[in-house]
Amino acid sequence: MGILLVAVAAWIARVENWRSYSPIAGGGGYGQQDSYVSEEKPSGIIRWLTTVDHKDIGILYGAYGLTAFAVGGLMVVLMRVELFDPGMSLISNTFYNSLLTSHGITMLFLFGTPILAAFSNYLVPLLIGADDMAFPRINAIAFWLLPPAALLIWAGFFPLPDVLPAQTAWTMYTPLSAGVGAGNQANAGVDLMLLGLHLSGVSATMGAINFIATIFTERGDEVSWANLDIFSWTILTQSGLILFAFPLLGSALVMLLFDRNFGTTFFSGEGGAILWQHLFWFFGHPEVYILVLPPMGIVSYVIPRFSGRRLFGFKFVVYSTLAIGVLSFGVWAHHMFATGIDPRLRASFMAVSLAIAIPSAVKTFNWITTMWNGRIRLTTPMLFSVGFVANFIIGGVTGVFLASIPVDLVLHDTYYVVGHFHYVIMGAIGFAVFSGLYYWFPLYTDRMYQKTLAKAHFWLTMVGTNLTFFAMILLGYGGMPRRYATYLPQFATMHQLATVGALLLLAGQVIFVWNFVQSWLEGPKVEDGDPWNLRESGLYTAEWDWYDKKQQTAIADGGEESDETALTDGGQPEGDADDRDDA
Repeated sequence: MGILLVAVAAWIARVENWRSYSPIAGGGGYGQQDSYVSEEKPSGIIRWLTTVDHKDIGILYGAYGLTAFAVGGLMVVLMRVELFDPGMSLISNTFYNSLLTSHGITMLFLFGTPILAAFSNYLVPLLIGADDMAFPRINAIAFWLLPPAALLIWAGFFPLPDVLPAQTAWTMYTPLSAGVGAGNQANAGVDLMLLGLHLSGVSATMGAINFIATIFTERGDEVSWANLDIFSWTILTQSGLILFAFPLLGSALVMLLFDRNFGTTFFSGEGGAILWQHLFWFFGHPEVYILVLPPMGIVSYVIPRFSGRRLFGFKFVVYSTLAIGVLSFGVWAHHMFATGIDPRLRASFMAVSLAIAIPSAVKTFNWITTMWNGRIRLTTPMLFSVGFVANFIIGGVTGVFLASIPVDLVLHDTYYVVGHFHYVIMGAIGFAVFSGLYYWFPLYTDRMYQKTLAKAHFWLTMVGTNLTFFAMILLGYGGMPRRYATYLPQFATMHQLATVGALLLLAGQVIFVWNFVQSWLEGPKVEDGDPWNLRESGLYTAEWDWYDKKQQTAIADGGEESDETALTDGGQPEGDADDRDDA
């Protein structure tokens, strides 16, 4: 399958005059005479419903992702308030299980993947010098599959007759999710959730194919593989992972739906529970890297901008990205050390799970070395990027412990796993998303945010994240199992600290929403095409060059274009491509 994919990609890259092809909004195709007459974009709601412009679709993805982030965040705040006291009965145990399930699925599938698609849709064509995505209409279709996916996943919370929210946890382990037993897992709410997940996977796969085709075939003449920017490298690797991981999840979901509705026995028969875990985690662990690679690209892009120097070891950051992409498919069974699989298999998966920490460590050392003796500017994007590095170190080290079989057998299914996972998801991925939102805020709004409120957002989020999830790590060491709506009294102090941290996180996000919306509507206008003064340090990049030209066009139509060349590789002139790792 891999050989076939490489062959198809090579053939596409060699199609004659492919790069000269430009998408025709009127429905033309390659080799067809262009009789399309350009028309002004429609305005209002029609524009957003019909747009195929990559920047508009990026904004749609961003609005969708942040909405899902709000929904998933409010779900977990309600759960943490319930856990403030072991005897509290604010919500029922079954409703707690429903929130637990929907929170995980919402954050991973409805926030994580779409918010990264927002960055990649808006920025990749600008960074590589493309007019748009290779397939603009498919790009739009991929987004519009997501709103119905969210409605299906959350259907159980709507006042629908005889439909209950799924209570399977986000891993959907069988036989529970297959509807076996006397519980309410045979309810149609689980089927709707599975269909919504399948739809989100189709959307992600369509987007991945589009990004691969775009980066391979739509690059400008001045953008070669040698000077492709680091963010586009991470998006290309992420798209390759999606292409192999999500279809497998889709196949497993279809089999599970057949078990639930047509009497098949893929997962309800002997060995079915283990089969589901193998299929799910073959998707599930690459999914973690699908979510973390683009944030690594954002951080690798932002840290040099505010350190006043190029990214240290650019080649090794690229190589480590590709290494993570390859190794991520060889670690899935470390989630299954406690299932009784062959000890020789467990040892091999432990070895690969430990090895995959090496390319992540390479990136971490490169980020730190980039900042070392640099001219640090502690802007809000830089603060969130530094916070990313700090939290990622904790999340990574705790993950190395879980990769060790004896340690995992002790800590498996405890709050330690929850703390580790959330240090990576919220502490790292969430921080990188905020870093990117603040860094490129002038690019898509023409305005600047309120800097004091932005820094308040950072500090509340940083303190809340570490208070919440470090308390969970300590709970795990104490033996507290996860996925319970109550607990023994000796765990009360740590749970209360975690709840206080969650409320701090909530306060930080309220400030973020206010600052984001108010600044977008009324913030000070950006007058300069270089709002971060990147030209001073020689780190001016392609997307700001596009922004500068857009501003000049808006001010004085027909002005001369600047001869200054923007960098395409995240801070390295094209002629020095071979020396960027000596920065």
